[in-house]
Amino acid sequence: MFWPNAPHTSLKPALLVRKPSSNSDPTVAQKWRVARYASSSRGKSAPLPLDETRLEEIALRYAARYATTRAKLNAYLRRKLTERGWAGERPADPDAIVARFAARGYVDDAGYAAMKGAALGRRGYGARRVGEALRADGIEETDLAPVRDTARADRWAAAEAFAKRKRIGPFAREPAERDVREKQIAAFLRAGHDFATARTWVDAEPGEVPGAPD
Repeated sequence: MFWPNAPHTSLKPALLVRKPSSNSDPTVAQKWRVARYASSSRGKSAPLPLDETRLEEIALRYAARYATTRAKLNAYLRRKLTERGWAGERPADPDAIVARFAARGYVDDAGYAAMKGAALGRRGYGARRVGEALRADGIEETDLAPVRDTARADRWAAAEAFAKRKRIGPFAREPAERDVREKQIAAFLRAGHDFATARTWVDAEPGEVPGAPD
């Protein structure tokens, strides 16, 4: 019905891109996906290739945002070079950037190792697991050794933290069955503890915290 006092508006049909049905020709479905991708990506430009300035800028952003190591920063820069390409006047040299950042204190492997080692110890991980994690992050033996020594000295406290977190032994509500205890020992071993330490904590009765060995 037409209302004489109603404001006049022009109605334009909307343009709809309909998804083809499952019975459509495969070629039609493929063209629809290509058109949809082209529509969604229209207006987006590819990132510029890296040069000396851009490579150092992304290194700065990464080091400012994350606690990292020389090895991890180097791997990140090389990955970005692979993704974006290189347009610098000289060959790309991520090693030089990492060395400069280490000299300026932007990247501190010793500090990173101490921080992560302490965090792993608080979560209940033993010296072996701490060493494995730091080596995976590219920490060299010079910076790793003192952290591993600290983890060995604190192994009983770390084992207690692990038992508490997993509700094992003295922190369980009731004594565990034999098959459960075997799984708990395996969990202790995976966390970097030795067998004797694992057995002591797993066999402890609920509420009875074992004392550290001499």
